[in-house]
This record gives sequence, structure tokens and C-alpha cells, in this order.
Amino acid sequence: MNTKKDLRWTVSVALMAAIVVLLANTPLGMIQLPIIKATTVHIPVIIGAVILGPLAGAILGATFGICSIVSNTMTPTLLSFAFSPFLSTTGFVGAVKAVWIAVGCRILIGVAAGWLWILLKKVKVPQPVGLAVTGFVGSMVNTICVMGSIYFLFAQQYAEAKEVAVSAVFGLVMGTVTAAGIPEAIAAAVLVDVIGFALIKSLEKTGFVGLSKPQKTAEQKS
Repeated sequence: MNTKKDLRWTVSVALMAAIVVLLANTPLGMIQLPIIKATTVHIPVIIGAVILGPLAGAILGATFGICSIVSNTMTPTLLSFAFSPFLSTTGFVGAVKAVWIAVGCRILIGVAAGWLWILLKKVKVPQPVGLAVTGFVGSMVNTICVMGSIYFLFAQQYAEAKEVAVSAVFGLVMGTVTAAGIPEAIAAAVLVDVIGFALIKSLEKTGFVGLSKPQKTAEQKS
């Protein structure tokens, strides 16, 4: 039975990852803005974390991050140096920082959303409310981690890209969080609520919903 569940979990993660890749390679997934790429790819990451658990969320987040590296490398913007190690302006250190922003921050989306959903279920928050909260928080984790990391790791380069003083970077970052991050989070709350609720109701009939990666029992391990 556990082997069957393992296979179903693995196949489901693979399917969700395919959706992430597909969405990341369409205009709706990576929306080109003058300075940065707005995204909706975090939505299937959050939904996958809700349905399949935090580990699946981390895998889907990493998939999102790799897609972000590819997108920023192939079609760079002024800030792509912060998302692609291949466009680093500060050598190896800058490349490592870019990998953290592109991949590390996106892994945190799935982990945070997955564990938040588990917590909300334990305290018996109504499902529609829990989904909306998870969608909003998951999206804000993406925005705050990415823009916060850019501020702390690439403030000088960001200032040069925007042609402003370094002292103005904090205000610009907060402006992005407010102007882009909050609307993205509201959209994520609505979409995760609607899509997630429909998926959960559909999967409940198969007994599959909420399936996290099965853990082996002590007897199986021996």
C-alpha cells in the first residue's frame, strides 16, 4: 500500500512540475515588466504544497526557480543578474546569490505554504479561508524573500540598474512589494481558494487529497 502511495505521490509531483514548467514558458507565467518579471508560477507551487505536502512544495518551488534562471538568462531584464548565475556582475559570489534568490526563495514558497496549510487544518480553520490565507501568505513569501534578498545582497547593483542612490533602494523595494507583491498575493489567494477547493473536493472522492509523501513504518525499515 505504501509503495502504491509513493508512486501516486511521485507521479502527482511530476505532473504538477510539468504544469509549473508549462506555465513558466507562457506569457501568463512570467509577465515581462520594464525592470522585473512578475509571476504567477508560484500558484501551482502553493496548490501542490497544499495537496501533496511541504516536500512536494519544495520540489515544485525548486522547479519554479530553475525556470526563473532559464527565463532570466534567455530573455534578460535590468535585474536578471539577481536571478541568473550566468549573468553575475560580481563573479562566483554573485552567482551563488542569484541561485539563492531564483531557487532558494522559491523553495521557501512551497515549504511555507505546505506547513501553513497543515497548521490551519490542525486548528480547524474553515477550508475556503485556509486556502485563501495559504495562497496569500505563499505569494508574499515569494515577494518578500526575493525583494528582501535583492535589497540585502544586490543593493549596489540594483541602484545602478535603476540609476538611483543606494539610499533609495529600500524605498524602491518596498514600492515593488506594495505595488506588485500585494496584488499578486490577492490574486493568489483567490486562485488558490477556487482551484484548490475544486481539486480537493474532486480528489476527496478518491481518498487521495492531502497525501504527503508516505513514511515507512519501523517494521518496513527493518
